[in-house]
Amino acid sequence: MAKADLMDYEKALEQFEVVLGFEVHVELATKTKMFSDAPNFFGGEPNTNVTPVDLGLPGSLPVVNEQAVRYSISLGLALGCSIAESSRFARKNYFYPDNPKNYQVSQFDEPIAFEGEVEVELPDGTVFAIPIERAHMEEDAGKLTHVGGSTGRIQGAEYSLVDYNRAGIPLVEIVTKPIIGAGAKGPELGAAYVSTIRDIVRALGVSEARMERGNLRCDANVSLRPHGQRELGTRTETKNVNSFRSVERAVRYEIQRQAAILAAGGTITQETRHWHEDTGRTSAGRPKSDADDYRYFPEPDLLPVVPPRELVDELRLALPEAPVAQRRRLKSDWGFADLEFQDVVNSGLLTELVETVAAGASPQAARKWWTGEIARLANARGVEASSLVSPLHVSELIALVESGELTDRLARQVLEGVVAGEGSPSEVVEARGLKVVSDDGALIAAIDEALASQPDVLAKIRDGKVQAAGAVIGAVMKAMKGQADAARVRELVLERAQA
Repeated sequence: MAKADLMDYEKALEQFEVVLGFEVHVELATKTKMFSDAPNFFGGEPNTNVTPVDLGLPGSLPVVNEQAVRYSISLGLALGCSIAESSRFARKNYFYPDNPKNYQVSQFDEPIAFEGEVEVELPDGTVFAIPIERAHMEEDAGKLTHVGGSTGRIQGAEYSLVDYNRAGIPLVEIVTKPIIGAGAKGPELGAAYVSTIRDIVRALGVSEARMERGNLRCDANVSLRPHGQRELGTRTETKNVNSFRSVERAVRYEIQRQAAILAAGGTITQETRHWHEDTGRTSAGRPKSDADDYRYFPEPDLLPVVPPRELVDELRLALPEAPVAQRRRLKSDWGFADLEFQDVVNSGLLTELVETVAAGASPQAARKWWTGEIARLANARGVEASSLVSPLHVSELIALVESGELTDRLARQVLEGVVAGEGSPSEVVEARGLKVVSDDGALIAAIDEALASQPDVLAKIRDGKVQAAGAVIGAVMKAMKGQADAARVRELVLERAQA
């Protein structure tokens, strides 16, 4: 892949106005698929979670998943959208090997939700109102695995394997209107917007929204136009960006790449592009013109979706607090300093903290463990922290520390056991024998032995050099294999030294 010329970011902003748009795909956490009774869960042997409907076999007929419709309405309401009195499914015609019917059942001109707005707050407190054009229901395609080659993409691959387990999983696609006026904060806004959508769908309970699993995927649209020009520039669509950081990097890269082309007198090709995490660049995918190419027409096998007004009102009353309002309230309720709270927001672990605190932990302890040791383990494994341990187990771990049954050092070992699948914190403590030794008799025996073996240290302590006790404390902690309260050991060392 040839390296593209890039314009300096600040210079690009001086010459061009940035216009953004985002299409976020949310996989819904229903028990079954959108139009069949095939199970909807991540993993499984390839091509096992399928039915004739998912495979597009002749004579098979789709049936709409009622729970998916309810989830879609809830999400539309949370996005500030109007809910259509009647919406219709359509066939979006195109061929992909992972799309067995050769068309995707989606919604075109009659989406379930339309005309909304979402508030997004940046780390510096700036709030943007992101206009939502529509949120429509559709089904996911399958998954291709390209074998051979060096990139994992189809270019250079020897062959491809197809898994239809994902085909037919219910999706909501959230499409923004053009976002104008973000300026230099555009890339940052993109990441914050996707993070806000994740917070919303998790709060609603409609999706796990784990980007590493593809539950939440973002297509980032970028176009540039000279300052003062009213007509929008030609856009590119960087597909399936799968982390907040990558959304920010991909948007920034496209701004610099397009600016260099336009400044040199070139033109932008309207196309899809692929984001390469390893190189931090995008590459051309396929040319993409307007929606007419898809030859949409109403899906003849499905009736329009006509949700009762009573259902819409019921779902509206059940909506959770909006993310921006929730963050302001939590910061105040938890008593966090600005930097402490921003640390939580930047980590993407606010939902996990909320659930951990709800399970009984203190906010500060929850912040310490999630943004500290758990985040460290997640980074080392290249996964999201939320995939390693549940808020309930983190709350239980914190309770064991605060009760004195575990030290922080032991708690880290217990956490590793929980992450390894050995059970709950209490079960790991029992299985590994990691509980703090609280028997003073056992501690005193170890202390007396350490003092007897270090008579010079004992003499120093008796002479008032209390800091010398550290050597004895270290020896005792080693003898107890770290399963002692260092503060209690110190207290007993000083008592025994004067006995």
